[in-house]
Amino acid sequence: MKGLFTAIFLLIFWNAQGLEVTGTISGTIYDASGKPMPYATVLIKKLNIGISSDDNGVYSIDKVPFGEHTVLVNFIGYNTVTKTIKLNNKNFETKVNFVLEEKTESLNEINVIGKTEETEKETQGFAVNVIKTKEASLRNIQTNELLNTTVGVKIRQNGGLGSEVSYSLNGLSGNSVRIFIDGIPISIYGSSFNLNSIPPSMIKNIEVYKGVVPGHLADDALGGAINIVLHKSAQSNFNASASYGSFNTFQTSVNGLYRYEESGFTVKASAFHNYSDNDYKVSGRSVVVTGLGGVQTPVTARRFNDAYRSTGGMAQIGFTDVKWADQFLIGLTGSDDYKEVQHGAFMTIIPYKGRFLESEALLSTLTYQKRDFLIDGLDVNVNGTYGKRNRIVNDTVAAAYSWNGQRAIDFRGNEYNYSWGSQQEGGPTLTKIDRNVASIRTGLSYAINKHHKFLVNHVYSGVDREDSDALRSVLENTFKGTRDLNKNIYSLTYELSALDDRLKASLFGKYYQQETISIDPTIEKGVDGKSKIVDETVSSNKKHDGYGFALSYALNSKITLLTSAEKAVRLPSETEVFGDDGDNVIANSSINPEQSRNYNVGFRLGTFAIRKHNFVVSTNLFARNIKDRIGLPIETSLNVDDELILYVNQGSATSKGIDAQLNYSYNKNFGLNFNVSRFDLKVINRGIEIDVPNTPFFTMNGSLRYSFKDLIQKNSRLNLFYTMYFTDDFSYITSQGTNTVGNDYFNVPQQLAQDFGLSYAFPKNRVVASFDIKNIFDKPVYDNLSVQKPGRAFYLKLNYSINKF
Repeated sequence: MKGLFTAIFLLIFWNAQGLEVTGTISGTIYDASGKPMPYATVLIKKLNIGISSDDNGVYSIDKVPFGEHTVLVNFIGYNTVTKTIKLNNKNFETKVNFVLEEKTESLNEINVIGKTEETEKETQGFAVNVIKTKEASLRNIQTNELLNTTVGVKIRQNGGLGSEVSYSLNGLSGNSVRIFIDGIPISIYGSSFNLNSIPPSMIKNIEVYKGVVPGHLADDALGGAINIVLHKSAQSNFNASASYGSFNTFQTSVNGLYRYEESGFTVKASAFHNYSDNDYKVSGRSVVVTGLGGVQTPVTARRFNDAYRSTGGMAQIGFTDVKWADQFLIGLTGSDDYKEVQHGAFMTIIPYKGRFLESEALLSTLTYQKRDFLIDGLDVNVNGTYGKRNRIVNDTVAAAYSWNGQRAIDFRGNEYNYSWGSQQEGGPTLTKIDRNVASIRTGLSYAINKHHKFLVNHVYSGVDREDSDALRSVLENTFKGTRDLNKNIYSLTYELSALDDRLKASLFGKYYQQETISIDPTIEKGVDGKSKIVDETVSSNKKHDGYGFALSYALNSKITLLTSAEKAVRLPSETEVFGDDGDNVIANSSINPEQSRNYNVGFRLGTFAIRKHNFVVSTNLFARNIKDRIGLPIETSLNVDDELILYVNQGSATSKGIDAQLNYSYNKNFGLNFNVSRFDLKVINRGIEIDVPNTPFFTMNGSLRYSFKDLIQKNSRLNLFYTMYFTDDFSYITSQGTNTVGNDYFNVPQQLAQDFGLSYAFPKNRVVASFDIKNIFDKPVYDNLSVQKPGRAFYLKLNYSINKF
């Protein structure tokens, strides 16, 4: 390690240069018919700077030194075009459009020069995948489904649309994986604004960092991070979609932007609405009807208390692409949802009916971004959020029900009520959790020149929480308990690009600080026999540091070696510390932060382009050494009759494994993606090393795509899609030993789910219709704690868009 740092800082010395005066070259790339060309390669020849055009054929290259430059543009199957462009202080930003003509001859080999934005990120040393959402936005696919096809990623979902979701990256899951929207932790928005409800049409791409997280995403993401990058284009546009399908599922979204060219004044808005009855069929050992004499009869039943509805949107006004700001936007984000609860943490023989959750949030937002702020090379990025969100848990029905949806009967055949007066044990409740939330993310980056860059980032997030219950006495509600959590994370990063951009390095350090305070007023009798109010206060102030690096070296234009490492820290979440009645979680104020040493090493081969064939192969070996892993108690984790869960420090754990991925395409019509992930995750419990329960260790995903051009109508396109998800069997409780019986009872069997879809894009691509079949063969599919997920389902979607007014 010492030698590595010495080598890097020697390279810093060799490559140090003075500041340069720079400008911008931008424009749009078209084909001969005038249609914009996405993903064309743009290269400044002398500087060897290359990017690709965006979805609308637009490109922009910043920080180009003043002078005369030769710009080269190419695309597979088209003739290369070059132009000479002069850039000086009188011509600070030059707009140049290109028109590409299709090749008539066939070539043996085509060499693509430059890198796409996705390839650039994937070759910086981090174990990262960048997911494009353009095709998914036209189909009836949720953002979570898109993530579930990504190598090393496993989505753990307790049921259908709107059910609780956790994300597993290389075996580390739950709150070890942080979700961001444009770098802001998604947790600040509350449960009503999540990846289940954000349509892919609002998303530009998704960045998935596994194990080692870059400093600019300053958060306690011990297992990795998923960063949702929303569309930021300042070009006026509009998109609307609506879909309907099985289980009375309806989803719609609309988003648009309008910019006044002269002033830069911009109006941006988006909205979504989702609804599903989630009344899919379930079966298995817990799905029974109890009859006379206590006889239990297995049945296939429909879920009857699992409906979900979510509505939300955001509106922003401000200025874009003006002299004093690239973006200055203020706005409001609002959302609310309603979720019926069919059962507790497990599917039990007595389901719920009448228990439901309601959530809402209203937040104000501020965004400010400026490249070359005051001086060349200094970039500023500020994102702030402040507002309120709350959650209500409603559980006041005492009647017991069976899986057939009818009243449950006792041993003698009489309908009965729960003695405690509610579906969940503990008594009836109308719990309300009010939260004032605030978050501000500030980032400064300074590029000394094209070789050296420094970044400073800070994220503050705070939650001021107050719990109450309308069914408590007036006296109890007068003295409400309060919960406060404040978190600060700082990071400092140095980035190096050397040896003609073949070597790239990122060194970073992080500092974590979190303060929690829990106050519960109670009434006690003093020595004089009189009652008095006493505050029970539990507080903590935890401080930790971390550090890491990412390094990549390009042996040539097609082969890149990647490695990264980090000492990472994950602070306990609000739910793990304070509990949450809505998610059946008990508070644990003594829980400690989770720590891990994460290591990745891998390579990326490609893109190789031979005739009309293109393919990329990548792999990553990883190891995670975890201290104080946070999870469910090993011994009692998985009492299937328990309705409540508690998060604890399980102990030390290790995770080791491998990811591999192949991407192949032919003639822009056929595409194939296949990936596999295999790992071990073990924890030391009472001195014995055991497999962590409720964790799938082996997964495979594959997808195929084929396109037909000019079908029925000229300039139309029909796309066919096929996706398969394989999950090996795993146990959701700790193995009791090889000589014991009954282990199969807790085994989640091998699963293979397959989806099929098609989409038809009408001429001009303004209207796209799609049809999807999920779980074609209606196979039983399970996830967390063996909770069953939906079977075969059908969906139809219409999408309308205008990319340019």
